[in-house]
Amino acid sequence: MREHAGNDLPKGILDPHAMPRRFGLRRYPPPAVLAPFVDYLWIVEWNLEGAPAQVQRVLPYPHAHLVFEAGAGALHGVVRGAFDKTLSGRGRALGVRLRAGGLRPWWQGTAASLTGKVLPLEQVFGTDAGAAARQVQGGGDDDAMMAPVLALLAPAAAAARPDPRAALAQRALDAAAAPQGPVSVAMLAAVAGVPERGLQRLFQEHVGVPPKWVVQRYRLQEAAALLAAPACPDLAALAQQLGFFDQAHLTRAFTALVGRAPQAYRRSQLAGAG
Repeated sequence: MREHAGNDLPKGILDPHAMPRRFGLRRYPPPAVLAPFVDYLWIVEWNLEGAPAQVQRVLPYPHAHLVFEAGAGALHGVVRGAFDKTLSGRGRALGVRLRAGGLRPWWQGTAASLTGKVLPLEQVFGTDAGAAARQVQGGGDDDAMMAPVLALLAPAAAAARPDPRAALAQRALDAAAAPQGPVSVAMLAAVAGVPERGLQRLFQEHVGVPPKWVVQRYRLQEAAALLAAPACPDLAALAQQLGFFDQAHLTRAFTALVGRAPQAYRRSQLAGAG
């Protein structure tokens, strides 16, 4: 088995205390040839046979994904809103989370042209994608699932030259995702060392969503993670910590995205943890 990247949950997974009853998540680092373009590979597996279907809500990150499930594959551009996945029966899926500009070895369009879209992988990789998707589902262990995907991606990645502007966009994403990271576009532009307009163009080309969206998404993911933790600051302090104007501003943004007010979400998480 290749090196495991860890079981720590991404902050975007809501209801983290209930999540283990719904599915298991494993993440793996990419091989060196894919590292300039791929963040990690993930495998989700669930077994709800004999139980009702369940919905898992996720606050997606500003990354495109290649997803292989049920013998088919798709390219998912950045999802702007919350993403709900209904899990039933028994199944598993494999995904590849791409870095900023990570599609360039296989796709020449801008990241923004894919935002909110789902494309069949055959449209990107040709007929080889279908064969890889079928092999993924036929694989026994995690290595066997990942092998056809790595074989599909490696040739073009080996021939590609990493783009320094894509690397700059990724560094900006990393800065935005960091604990106590930038809470405004101006702060993020300063950290990245580019003017705000230049950051806008960089994100359109290589990320797919504007810097303002990225900053707010990471702040709301951080809010969800803190609200699920035992020692969470009160809402006024949390709003100030995350750079919102006030508690009401945080409440409106959180409720619009998550579907529950911060207080209601926190109560549900404390009950689930108990």
